[in-house]
Amino acid sequence: MGSPGLGTGNSGQRLGITEPISLGGPTEYDVIKTRELEKYLQNVGLYESQEEAVSREEVLGRLDQIVKNWVKAISRAKGLNEQLVQEANAKIFTFGSYRLGVHGPGADIDTLCVGPRHATREEDFFGELHKMLSEMREVSELHPVPDAHVPIMKFKFKGVSIDLLYAKLSLWVIPEDLDISQDSILQNTDDQTVRSLNGCRVTDQILRLVPNIQNFRTTLRCMRFWAKRRGVYSNVAGFLGGINWALLVARICQLYPNALPNMLVSRFFRVYTQWRWPNPVMLCAIKEGSLGLQVWDPRKNPKDRYHLMPIITPAYPSMNSSYNVSSSTLRIMTDEFQRGSEICEAMEANKADWDALFEAYAFFEAYKNYLQIDISAENDDDLRNWKGWVESRLRQLTLKIERHTYNMLQCHPHPGDFQDNSRPFHCSYFMGLQRKQGVPVNEGEQFDIRLTVEEFKHSVNTYTLWKPGMEIRVSHVKRRSIPSFVFPGGVRPSRPSKATWDSRRASDAKVSGHAGSDKSVEVKGAADGQVDGKKRKRADDNADTQLKNSKYITAVPSSSAEVQVGSPGSTVSACSLKGDNVDATGLVEPTRGKDESNMTNGSKNSSTEELSSLNSEVDGSLRCIPPHKGLHVTTDASSSKEAEKLAIEQIMSGPYGSHQAFPEEPEELEDDLEFRNQVVSVGNTNNGPLQAPVSDSSGAAPIISSNGAGPSISLHASGSIEELEPAELTAMTSIPVAPVVQKKPLIRLNFTSLGKASEKSG
Repeated sequence: MGSPGLGTGNSGQRLGITEPISLGGPTEYDVIKTRELEKYLQNVGLYESQEEAVSREEVLGRLDQIVKNWVKAISRAKGLNEQLVQEANAKIFTFGSYRLGVHGPGADIDTLCVGPRHATREEDFFGELHKMLSEMREVSELHPVPDAHVPIMKFKFKGVSIDLLYAKLSLWVIPEDLDISQDSILQNTDDQTVRSLNGCRVTDQILRLVPNIQNFRTTLRCMRFWAKRRGVYSNVAGFLGGINWALLVARICQLYPNALPNMLVSRFFRVYTQWRWPNPVMLCAIKEGSLGLQVWDPRKNPKDRYHLMPIITPAYPSMNSSYNVSSSTLRIMTDEFQRGSEICEAMEANKADWDALFEAYAFFEAYKNYLQIDISAENDDDLRNWKGWVESRLRQLTLKIERHTYNMLQCHPHPGDFQDNSRPFHCSYFMGLQRKQGVPVNEGEQFDIRLTVEEFKHSVNTYTLWKPGMEIRVSHVKRRSIPSFVFPGGVRPSRPSKATWDSRRASDAKVSGHAGSDKSVEVKGAADGQVDGKKRKRADDNADTQLKNSKYITAVPSSSAEVQVGSPGSTVSACSLKGDNVDATGLVEPTRGKDESNMTNGSKNSSTEELSSLNSEVDGSLRCIPPHKGLHVTTDASSSKEAEKLAIEQIMSGPYGSHQAFPEEPEELEDDLEFRNQVVSVGNTNNGPLQAPVSDSSGAAPIISSNGAGPSISLHASGSIEELEPAELTAMTSIPVAPVVQKKPLIRLNFTSLGKASEKSG
């Protein structure tokens, strides 16, 4: 086992691609609040016991011995002479949260097995080693995933969860003191080995690039816990994963090298609230290297220009670790950064505490409309495989909805899955839906995403290891009909009795923005009757008022997005999505301190004059600003925030800062264009936009008329929750065709009136 030894700090040297923003040390307030934070993190159970720590060390030692025996066995089987057999070696390295020192109780251990050139991945690692592990009593839940982007073997060893990767080097013998941080280790290796080695190399490089490892670890523990509580911790869902949060925290540690965790947490939110994405976050300059491996560079690589939130890994070959982020998830995270910044400012004024910062996000109270994705299989093994595949494709659904509605319909994926104990081999995922905030709303607007959903299901069902029983179902469900199994204990929580930070913030914003937020549209459901429709509307509005106690304002939908939930020949029910304090861009107006002004307003004070020399030209490579042009912020409280803003602006003015993310056209969406071409070509003889009505059992079809209002979401259902069924396409000539600027085919949007459809169907 091994990873290069690292001390507790890297003092005495400047770290990062720029000078620090502040070299100031901690105040008495910082010391007190840091102690409070450390105690808080201990009380919520983020630290493992000594017994568990010893158990993990024993498991890693045992695993290291197993791979050493494995490589000797395969060396002998391949006919190597006895000397080479005795010299044959393999080695276990750790990375991820365990290597960073921020893992919690029960967390898995990310491990890497490094083997010699004659130990192959397919036959030896996933063959012979897998067989050896399967025969051991200490090993359970063994699950190989050889076809993954980074091939992995998952299992439990004496109850400790292990994720094991494999890297085949070009060496005949693996030395016990192997240093995998050297770039030469990548010579003559395949892409899978490069990706497998990347985790260890990045983790160790992070620890080398932070000024104080202990402060970094405490801050990272805090931010990981915060991200999980706020529902933004998940790489696969389009948010950020462990390595992403580590890189963001490490950059803050570089910018404030002498700060304690309390200040680092506060500055984390302050810096990233002001960060202008897609400017990249980098811990060091990007090296081109001599091995010809591609590194992240939007100036050279067109695909890199689509990245919305680049967070660049520090080890060669540098790459964007956050390519999964979409426009919807970026919006959600920037809103959360703003919330965190406001709470930290309130804490400084003794108007908030750590409980407010770590308040759990009430996902199932934040929206009126959700998509529910149910998957099932015939046994545990099949469900595990099916689940892994579906999770890897769920981000596609978010991207497709964003693209096919021109970003007018926003998705908020929940990062976890939910189990219904009454249904074996089944789990569910949820996405909140809302109209883009800050845009005008016309009566009866709808989004028709039936074809989008069907296209997603088609993509999922191309799974090469599909087996009978593997099924997926996508449904629309309203907030009041969310199944109870998603709540703790299977019980829907009652309305919160005490005010929370989110509820107070929502109430204040609603009062200030009340005049401009009264645009919800009441739509009547014909089958339930006009009276029942009004009752539902009043009940929803009343629930909205009560639910503000647990809502974060940016999660409150901005305006009326009508969702058709009746089968085509039946009735519709509607829900109003209300908007609050939003600006023209659809983002919540940030609350700024009195001393904060626009970074580009040209005003000058003592701090701006001190930092005016920072506006130097940037050449083609990232370079460090000389010490005499440092970004050190003065201790004058009245000007420190303004100085920080200017410093942050300067930090972003590197050679990659000018790149702007293009409208999203990720490569993975191209896979489904053949399917879309096949479907769109049906019945499109008039060159008109396409509508997707579905006939019910009686042969009825929806009557949908146009009022030019806007895009429409038509979700088929016969009750509160129903399957989104595939639809045959017919040409609708009464609706003008919007010009299509993309080269690839898109679903054209229908501009329909739900109200008119209701009247005619009745």
